Amino acid sequence: MPRAPELPPALPSGEGPDRVRRTVQRPPSGPGAGPRADRTVVLHVVQQADGGMARVVLDLVAHQVRGGTPVAVACPGGGMLADAVLALGAGVHRWRAGKKPGPLLPHEVGQLSRIVGAAGPRLVHAHGPKAGLAARLALRGRIPTVFQPHVWSFGAAGTLLAGPARRWERYGARWADRIVCVSETERRKGAAAGVEALWTVVPNGVDTERFRPAADGARRNLPPLVADLPASAPLVVCVGRLCRQKGQDVLLAAWEQVLRRLPNARLVLVGDGPGADALRASAPASVRFAGDQPDSAPWYRAADLVVVPSRWESMALTPLEAMACGRPVVVTDVAGTRESLPPGHALFCTTPPQDPYALATAVGDLLLNGPLRRTLGSQGRQHVLATHDVRHSASAIANVYREVSAARPTGGGSTGD
Repeated sequence: MPRAPELPPALPSGEGPDRVRRTVQRPPSGPGAGPRADRTVVLHVVQQADGGMARVVLDLVAHQVRGGTPVAVACPGGGMLADAVLALGAGVHRWRAGKKPGPLLPHEVGQLSRIVGAAGPRLVHAHGPKAGLAARLALRGRIPTVFQPHVWSFGAAGTLLAGPARRWERYGARWADRIVCVSETERRKGAAAGVEALWTVVPNGVDTERFRPAADGARRNLPPLVADLPASAPLVVCVGRLCRQKGQDVLLAAWEQVLRRLPNARLVLVGDGPGADALRASAPASVRFAGDQPDSAPWYRAADLVVVPSRWESMALTPLEAMACGRPVVVTDVAGTRESLPPGHALFCTTPPQDPYALATAVGDLLLNGPLRRTLGSQGRQHVLATHDVRHSASAIANVYREVSAARPTGGGSTGD
């Protein structure tokens, strides 16, 4: 698999062509590597208080707190994020915001303006389309602003809303000092939509201490839901919110074909969401539902294979977490997927989205090839350690903060490293 091309370093933010230059943050390696930033306060703004985006924010906040950065998060209550951030010792501002823009948007923007005024940050980092919309409308460039789409608004919007969302992103880019994309594919989508920005690509990272392989001989210490599974029964695990985006319905459509090749195989869906009832109604007896789990690592370690059948992503965390646990993955070939895999793995590990036959074939082939699964799992772990450790991505974000703050100094401070 060809690597993403190395990109030229960013030029200082300004007018004209400089605004469309981009960089890929390659964090320095080795202990103590990487320059420290000046002291400051960072406010993260995020609407999704659960799921992958919330985990990315939480990991970043944890790194910043450990580095001594004064940091706070503005987010809705009701999910895991607020309590987890408080447990880290960081500040939380409750922001009552719906998932999508609607008639309450002016109120949400006003509320966020008051939160910014109370928190007094020197830099705001907005995560996701809704937070990016509200934060940029609230700030309008008055405070250094980093926007991280995670997934573009026009990519997740329906057909009727894609055009307005694209126009907004083009207009709103003027109020972002930097746009951070989690994959080069995501950056190219933004550029193709006409979004002119100073770009930085920072691939997602995961905690490789939390997500690590099981000790020798301990992998079949199965979670209670599948503790009765025979040692010879192949176990496939799919971790993700039960919704259309994550494609569990496609996996269930493929599962009958998998069972024809491996009648004793078992599938566990870990997660919950709006699609749960429909999925349960169509699932055969060999499929079990684990619901939301506070820790997905034991499920990865128990799996023979982890499947991520998403319809769209930017760079999903589940494949990275699974590979960090030394487990092989099968993923759909959507944005950011190939960039998250080790070189050469796409041949065995990717299938077209919404193609149950191709998915079933890839899953069955790998379940029947134990040596290949072990090789892919070992290589995946080394790949994540080298390129997707959360410490790398957090250091790269710190570099972005430093560059943004240097371009628009607001009175000193540190964004951590």
